[in-house]
Amino acid sequence: MLETIASHLDAIAALAPTWGLLFIFVFMAVESSFVPFPSEVVMIPAGFLAARGELGLSSPAVAVSAAIAVGIIGSLAGAYANYFLALWVGKPFLERYGRYFFIKSAPLARACEVFNRYGAATTFVCRLVPVIRQLISIPAGIARMPLASFTLFTGLGAGIWTAILAMTGYGLGRTAGDITYLELVTRGKDLAAAHLPAVILGALVLVGAYILASRLVMRKKV
Repeated sequence: MLETIASHLDAIAALAPTWGLLFIFVFMAVESSFVPFPSEVVMIPAGFLAARGELGLSSPAVAVSAAIAVGIIGSLAGAYANYFLALWVGKPFLERYGRYFFIKSAPLARACEVFNRYGAATTFVCRLVPVIRQLISIPAGIARMPLASFTLFTGLGAGIWTAILAMTGYGLGRTAGDITYLELVTRGKDLAAAHLPAVILGALVLVGAYILASRLVMRKKV
């Protein structure tokens, strides 16, 4: 899929000065929903185009900041689609008919298991984990997680991942010479993957600190 999508990026990039931010929103919303679509082919080229002044904004710094912000909003839109779908139809429906919505039973069961075991904060950490990244919104909807908390945790996790990809593309846009979009996405994906364990570890530390602080506050109230 990566190669197929990357082969069309030349045509999409030609429209980036006018429609780039809209493309980022739409594709990141799709990526964050139940439709299988790699975020690497969206945010890495977005950062690359921003660095080269081809995203239609006043400066590279402004362009990459806008791309990250729009990417986060798109990610939230897709996550909301999963959340409300799960809230409305419920787990039995998804287990039986999810395959018609690209929701496979084994990854869904794993996402539900992780959410039920570790709680709402998984909607933050799991946004950084491949495969389960999109599906973690579904058990949140099934469990009727408060929308404000869901938005906060999902936005934080999506924001970190979106920024990593965009800044990777931005760095390559500053340093790489002539490069095809397939090479760009492949190199950017490898760079992001190399730093992902450290990012996930940092996210787990933040979650641990959050849980500890919450327990201390609750003890004081008691």
